[in-house]
Amino acid sequence: MRKLGTIDLEILHLAINENGTFNETNLENSELKRLGVGKLLDSLATLKDRKMISLNSNGSFSITELAKEILWSKSIPTWGKILRLLHIKSCNIGQIENILKISRNEIIEEIEKLRKNQLVLMSPQRIEDKVVKVYEILPEGIIKIDKTETEGFGNTEFGEVKQDVEILSVIELIKKEIQDTQLEQPKKDSIIQKLSTLKEKLEI
Repeated sequence: MRKLGTIDLEILHLAINENGTFNETNLENSELKRLGVGKLLDSLATLKDRKMISLNSNGSFSITELAKEILWSKSIPTWGKILRLLHIKSCNIGQIENILKISRNEIIEEIEKLRKNQLVLMSPQRIEDKVVKVYEILPEGIIKIDKTETEGFGNTEFGEVKQDVEILSVIELIKKEIQDTQLEQPKKDSIIQKLSTLKEKLEI
């Protein structure tokens, strides 16, 4: 897989949203304008050099098939697309749905499978007074997606979910939620310490 940075992803995502081709007006009306002209031109030139986008005669740009193969190919299973995306940036469900153009129900099903197999981690984060579930790839997930470069996606199997993995996930989630409460800090520390003790006693 060709490695993408977050700005590369934004530009290619813009192209996907504009049916494959975008122009200067599309760039100016997007979040990419925050980069400034110099940085944006450098990023476009780099993507063109890597054959991720092509320059059209009218000055617009088109995403290439090579770039589409990274995240938007029908030959890549949904779990593979999710891992590839999370390798570029951490995302919530809405962002994954928006970027990959896959149904929310399918994403939730696949990402739960990845989480239960310790390939991704869900972390609740407070964004604008709301707690949002944000997913990030774990080292095991990076290993899994790197393996597909040589072995393909067809031979990948997911193991049985261990119960202690689920217990650990719940404990960590409770810890994070306690930190976001209005309890006094000593009380928070006391509860978190008890959860840590429980985790140690369970030997997980």
